[in-house]
Amino acid sequence: MTTNKAHNDSVNPNSDAAAAEDPAHSKGGVYSTAGKEYKRDTRYINDRITKDAREVGEGIKTWPVEPGRYRLVAARACPWAHRTLIVRRLLGLEDVISVGIPGPVHDARSWTFDKGPGGRDEVLGYERLQEAYLKRFPDYTRGITVPAVVEIASGEVVTNDFPWITLDFETEWKEFHREGAPDLYPEELREEMDPLMHYIYTEINNGVYRCGFAGSQEIYEAAYDRLFNALDKISERLETRRYLVGDHITEADIRLYTTLIRFDAVYHNHFKCNRNKISEMPVLYNYLRDLFQTPGFGDTTDFVDIKRHYYEVHRDINPLGIVPKGPDFAGLLEPHGREKLGGTPFGNGTAPAAVNPDPVEEGHRIEDLLAN
Repeated sequence: MTTNKAHNDSVNPNSDAAAAEDPAHSKGGVYSTAGKEYKRDTRYINDRITKDAREVGEGIKTWPVEPGRYRLVAARACPWAHRTLIVRRLLGLEDVISVGIPGPVHDARSWTFDKGPGGRDEVLGYERLQEAYLKRFPDYTRGITVPAVVEIASGEVVTNDFPWITLDFETEWKEFHREGAPDLYPEELREEMDPLMHYIYTEINNGVYRCGFAGSQEIYEAAYDRLFNALDKISERLETRRYLVGDHITEADIRLYTTLIRFDAVYHNHFKCNRNKISEMPVLYNYLRDLFQTPGFGDTTDFVDIKRHYYEVHRDINPLGIVPKGPDFAGLLEPHGREKLGGTPFGNGTAPAAVNPDPVEEGHRIEDLLAN
């Protein structure tokens, strides 16, 4: 079992280490600073939910795995939150951990539950996710991020440490996985997976943001070169294998997917990652098609929320908040030909139910977009 050493940037938000923050980023819509490289604040609430609340490391509070106790708050717009929605669906945890879906647009205060009845989350009763953070930490001053896990009875946030949320879904909640659930974090592959996932995070997941929020031309160009160097390396890896590690989908593929699926719609234009679209990189595009057409991926993807979030929220790089009408997503449904490389999506497991019990809202699904 991996330890929190892999994610030791997470700290208690009330500690001294959590106090430093770029004051410019506390203003709504401001994500870049002139002359500075973008650096993501990775100091999260590092509590974890483990079987029997077992200890996992010094200074880390653990909460017990318990069906019905927690609510996952995950905006479909956010790539980090999207991971949790995919994993939850693939493992069949929908009846075990409920989900609250905020709208795509937020301000400096936090994500809002404008999709819920009366503009509130139907279970927590909150208007803003901020309320769950302040319920537990009244003096909380850091960003209110998704995904977050909230204890329903107390209304308090438990954790927003997104890398561990999915890993714990996969390992600590095994007793409640659906029959036939795939092993998304196989123990025998972790030695290969962990450094690869770290590389994907630093170079690609965060690499697009490094381009988009660069504070100078020089910083931007260095970030741009670094990003596409990584995409080329991953493309080369996928030329001879259907999935990133092993012969079926793992957490590594999920982490890459949530960036690739946003690339042509957002990052290529909005973040100036414009050497190529993913649709112009054949290996990556066929890999993306393969995943998108797999239950759990395309049916948790909301292109409307994705585009609205980036283009409306990041007013420092898109002042008028105009959302592009395109691109055309039809190509995602075309044949990908990746079967010839071997492997199957779920290995010895089975696909989740054909119908997503927490579907993307009407009008936001790819079939709706193509019909219009």
